[in-house]
Amino acid sequence: MNDPVPSPAPSPSTAPTGGETPLLAAVAGREPSRVPVWFMRQAGRSLPEYKKVREGISMLDSCARPDLVTEITMQPVRRYDVDAAIFYSDIMVPLRAIGVDLDIVPGTGPVIARPVRSAEDLEQLRDPEPGELDHITAAVELLVAELGPTPLIGFCGAPFTLASYLVEGGPSKDYARTKAMMVGAPDLWHELMARLARISAAFLRTQVQAGARAVQVFDSWAGSLPVRDYRSSVMPHSASVLTAVGERGVPRIHFGVGTSELLPSMVEAGADVIGVDWRLDLDDAWRRVGGGVAVQGNLDPALLTAPWPVLAERVRDVLRAGGRVPTGHVFNLGHGVPPTTDPDVLARVVDLVHEEGLALREPAEPARG
Repeated sequence: MNDPVPSPAPSPSTAPTGGETPLLAAVAGREPSRVPVWFMRQAGRSLPEYKKVREGISMLDSCARPDLVTEITMQPVRRYDVDAAIFYSDIMVPLRAIGVDLDIVPGTGPVIARPVRSAEDLEQLRDPEPGELDHITAAVELLVAELGPTPLIGFCGAPFTLASYLVEGGPSKDYARTKAMMVGAPDLWHELMARLARISAAFLRTQVQAGARAVQVFDSWAGSLPVRDYRSSVMPHSASVLTAVGERGVPRIHFGVGTSELLPSMVEAGADVIGVDWRLDLDDAWRRVGGGVAVQGNLDPALLTAPWPVLAERVRDVLRAGGRVPTGHVFNLGHGVPPTTDPDVLARVVDLVHEEGLALREPAEPARG
């Protein structure tokens, strides 16, 4: 088994040496020392040091080793000088911890041995018992000690996204079985969602208790739903997850893909920061939700392969839009880092955000005749 391999060290950090970190200032609506930036899926598949340390180790096994979780989570922090670390794990980890028979198949995604199609299938879903998430606690504690002032973002999968994998048996293009259960067997659906909400909440609480300073709830596939079904069949269960950590005082980021029409409801479910994908300008998203929250996003990941002058101007466009949000902006992609991304390009994006971000947020000088 491979020993963790350190990743390249970044250029000297320009982050403040004391006081409030840029990320925590921005999500609280206070002026940060620089526009904070981190990337969804920054830890993992696009980094050569990640590929080296993962050789011969399955995804789920790597998530069960605190030393490996720590090394992989730290790799992009060292390489890019991002303003937050995102806990290296997977939304399926808490289900695996309680004994659900599943695997993450390379090139496919999560595959469930016993899909949930009846009340009897719910027997495999129970609350985590003492000790079953101890490896999560150990990994977070190691990370917090190594990160110093850089905040660690904990995360979980939202109940709907987890349910979609459990009901379909794996990834799906149309979520037909999931939607059919939602409207055709509501009692079964709500019991499934309630169980998943408790599991996700336990996963999040474990990370926060061990030292995570912010959390993100990923409802990656909620964008497949109309507003009516989201509000009646999904939002209450997402709200229970977000409420479970809200009382602990950590900022809560709520994110989904293709959720432009759902954003107000996602904020209502409980969010201090709303994650926005690339389909909607950040200031437009902020207006849609009625203000009151910070925004995160939202460069289109596909643009990372564009020529640098084009990409740089799109980064500036995102910064300008974020600068029009008075309650705070965290720069990110509109979804995760693609596996073919050149790490040097991400490094240039981070540098641009840090060097130009605050200036682009300032009001333009009035035109002079």
